[in-house]
Amino acid sequence: MALASPAAMSPDASAGNAHRHPRWSGIGRRTPSPFRPGAAISAQSVKARARDLGADLVGIASAQVLNAFPPDPRWPQTPERISPYVKSVIVIAQHIPAGAFRCRTNTPVQYMDMLVLRKMDKVAYRLAEELERAGHPTFVVPAQETEWTLKRASYGRLSTRHLGVEAGLGTLGLEVNILTPEYGPRIYLTGILTELELAADHPMTEQVCIGESCSRCLYSCPGDAVLHFGIDKRACAEHAQEFGFSTILKFVDRIIDAQARGQGPDSLRAMARSRDHFGFWQGLLRVVGSFGDCPRCLAVCPVGDDYHAHLADPQKAIPEKTPEKVTLAKERQAARKRGEPGAGLNDWNIRWVGPEGYKGIVARQLQDFKRRQQARAAADQAD
Repeated sequence: MALASPAAMSPDASAGNAHRHPRWSGIGRRTPSPFRPGAAISAQSVKARARDLGADLVGIASAQVLNAFPPDPRWPQTPERISPYVKSVIVIAQHIPAGAFRCRTNTPVQYMDMLVLRKMDKVAYRLAEELERAGHPTFVVPAQETEWTLKRASYGRLSTRHLGVEAGLGTLGLEVNILTPEYGPRIYLTGILTELELAADHPMTEQVCIGESCSRCLYSCPGDAVLHFGIDKRACAEHAQEFGFSTILKFVDRIIDAQARGQGPDSLRAMARSRDHFGFWQGLLRVVGSFGDCPRCLAVCPVGDDYHAHLADPQKAIPEKTPEKVTLAKERQAARKRGEPGAGLNDWNIRWVGPEGYKGIVARQLQDFKRRQQARAAADQAD
């Protein structure tokens, strides 16, 4: 059977999103803002405008709730730390095209990451600008920057993953990426902070991630960084940020050490001509290698229509899978059944994983996808 067309496999085709424009059409960018000074602005109209501008997914979170439930209370990533006047956070998501995950190397994904982030920033800025012109101070926070004072610069000013959960877009997975029913973890998110009070969406209570019985992200991780609904950030960064900040610091240290040992110009010149130095330059040029360098957990996650349509076959086998990883997955599954799930599923964090647990959302989604494929095939034959 032929793969579903973008229209057939996309969430745009569902009844709840029937009003949306095609994703890359730019139709919304050519239309005037629907918001007027003094006129009431509803949450529904804001979300509709975000979709018209090109957002794939959009939800709204209450700043009051975000302030009350920081992901890590020791380093609170909350709107009130940024501005005491924010009332609502509009969360938009852009998905990474699945074709990039069908390639022989990671480079296409890295480049698409940059393009997706550019598009997302443009959509977010346009929406913020339109709301402010209507009389409501609004601004956008960077999606990928981290705050130097928050846990050794490993946390951003806001956690976009947790923003997405609070805005009803998905739940956190085993590797604590946000998983959306539409695109799994293959998305980027950003937050638009506004002083306009909007009705917030309800977080999902059903766990989207299949969890321990799946563990495909655990099997695929080259750095063995996937914990039990947690992540070893240092181990992850060695692969996800091959030419990130910590690698630059190590490179500079090597240069300083080489000079201190009295190594000559030829040795220093060789370091300057190394792959590391080239990677830093390329990262500055177009962020390749600075982040998102390793997409393995994104590529193999079976959640999302895009996976069923385009990734199920090329990503079926996981070369990194080992007997040791399989044993670890089984141990974690048994621990959860015994009621010993660990920190990732404690009373605080379960809020973002899905307090109801996994109830088969991926299986239901796959059956629905197959029905739509069959209906499309029947329609093609009728034509």
